[in-house]
Amino acid sequence: MPPIVTPYVPEYITVHLGPPASNAQNVTVAFPEYIKNVASSEIYPTWEESAIVANIYAQISFALNRVYLEYYPSQGYNFNITNSTAYDQSFQNGRNIFENISRIVDEIFNNYIRRVGFAEPLAAKYCNGTTTTCEGLSQWGSQNLAEQGYNSVQILRYYYGDNIELVQDAPVMGVRSSYPGTPLRVGSSGPDVFIIQTSLNRVSQDYPLIPKINPVTGTFDEATENAVRTFQGIFNLAQDGIVGKATWYKLVMLYVGITKLAELESEGQRYFGLPLEYPESLSEGDTGETIRYLQFMLSVLAEFYQNQPFLNITGTFDAQTKNAVLSFQRNNQLTETGIVDPTTWGEIYRQYRGIVDTVLLPNIASSIPAQAYPGVVLSAGLSGPSVTALQQYLNVIALTYTDLPLFPVTGTFDEQTVQAVRRYQELFGLAVTGQVDETVWNAIINTYKDVVSATTTSPRQYPGYTLSMGSRDTA
Repeated sequence: MPPIVTPYVPEYITVHLGPPASNAQNVTVAFPEYIKNVASSEIYPTWEESAIVANIYAQISFALNRVYLEYYPSQGYNFNITNSTAYDQSFQNGRNIFENISRIVDEIFNNYIRRVGFAEPLAAKYCNGTTTTCEGLSQWGSQNLAEQGYNSVQILRYYYGDNIELVQDAPVMGVRSSYPGTPLRVGSSGPDVFIIQTSLNRVSQDYPLIPKINPVTGTFDEATENAVRTFQGIFNLAQDGIVGKATWYKLVMLYVGITKLAELESEGQRYFGLPLEYPESLSEGDTGETIRYLQFMLSVLAEFYQNQPFLNITGTFDAQTKNAVLSFQRNNQLTETGIVDPTTWGEIYRQYRGIVDTVLLPNIASSIPAQAYPGVVLSAGLSGPSVTALQQYLNVIALTYTDLPLFPVTGTFDEQTVQAVRRYQELFGLAVTGQVDETVWNAIINTYKDVVSATTTSPRQYPGYTLSMGSRDTA
């Protein structure tokens, strides 16, 4: 939630000239003109260009986050953003625009920041850094960094962390509403129902009275109707079991709030744990999230191809990683460089995605049903169907949470299972015991359900070649 999984740049944006609840005027302006106004109001044109560019990227991303999340429309307002700096960013209707700022905005207005592996534009909050401070970018601090020789990306990573990336040349289109236009009820089916079911499952983690929908099928069945009725009762909506506009946008608002998508640190809407664009080049010595994704994909391939070596997921492109890349290139008749260029990345991704689609995901929700806690603490040395199910759940979760290891399903609670459980407990803030009591079991089940739900609506990476009449494959 929301179902618009490919962020875009709106042609126009509607700005409320005051705090959200005030009786102020709305103005609708072209998005580039809005950013030019914000930048001219927020920063100085005499600053170093790298500081100006960094600030404009933050302003673009913040505004796009508001549009993408339908932050204000989901609360019943008829605008996309305000000009109140207590809530959003400054916009002075009718003001003059600085020439150099206008030029820069024209060049980059459809570029934005996001966390690696996440869908939504980063809620790139910022403050002036003198009279006010915040967790995000310091405007005057960015100028100081620029004077020290930092470029715009280095400035952004200084404040927002290394796990960000710039999306360039995003599509430009009219503002899109996530609501499908007609109410959804028992018998409805399709992607919008998937969205409802997935969102209700996530909201139910914070509102346990809402029953979980399992499996998520994309068909509005009796279980979905019951979950909708409960949701409507909790939030004082008409309890008709039908998702009309009011229920849809209440669900949007709750989902955005719970997952903190409008915050700097959020759960994030994941692209099945993988970024959706090719890196320019990855080679020995590189580090970061993209290297982790590369190592994870190669590790999955190693489970299926004997001549593909296993490697540890460290986030560092080391000699072991280079050897794995060389083996992959050799096995697939690619030039053996040990460097991951777009061609090598695309082929690794294609084979990884093929395994996920044809082996790991088909009928996963029905073939591995979510089971109730078995009534006994699972620990090292135990064996049986409950251990088998636990191992299956953890392996499915590991497809999205790449910090978790993939390991053989044996039905025996062995050392690899202990380590997988311990890693899960570390990632999700549980006591690290290596044992599975009722609390840990239920947490794993909830994560498993969310992962299964999310995979049905996850977007894909561009396959790297043109699709036309007669093309055939999973893409």
